[in-house]
Amino acid sequence: MEEALEKIFSNFEGKREEVIPILQNVQEKFTYLPEKAMSEIAGFTHVPESNVYAVATFYAQFRFTPRGRNHVMVCRGTACHVNGANRILEEIESQLGIKEGETAEDLEYSLETVACIGACSLAPCVMINKEVEAKLTKKKVAQLFGSEN
Repeated sequence: MEEALEKIFSNFEGKREEVIPILQNVQEKFTYLPEKAMSEIAGFTHVPESNVYAVATFYAQFRFTPRGRNHVMVCRGTACHVNGANRILEEIESQLGIKEGETAEDLEYSLETVACIGACSLAPCVMINKEVEAKLTKKKVAQLFGSEN
């Protein structure tokens, strides 16, 4: 981790106003913000650690737990909502054994909801990593995640 952080820090000057871009770079590298990294960021930017945490907890983009290898985003936009996004989310939670906002213990999957994927004509849909899965039903969800009940 030390080496990765040093490489990230080498792109910055250690100024207070760099906290957010540094947090973004660290999260991009590790998929979340490890506790040790938060401490290192505070030291590098000369910002109290509590302030670094305050910034990271203020913005929804930052996470403190690892993201799964397969990141599942359930669209909750209007078109998806009207076409059953809640049922799709419940089925995915059931298939994966995790709830919205969680990551599986084996780090295979993480699950979150998003305001809109931008694929309204394909509603209801989810994005798994960078692939959109469209016009979902409970049966299609079961096929996607390996269980056909």
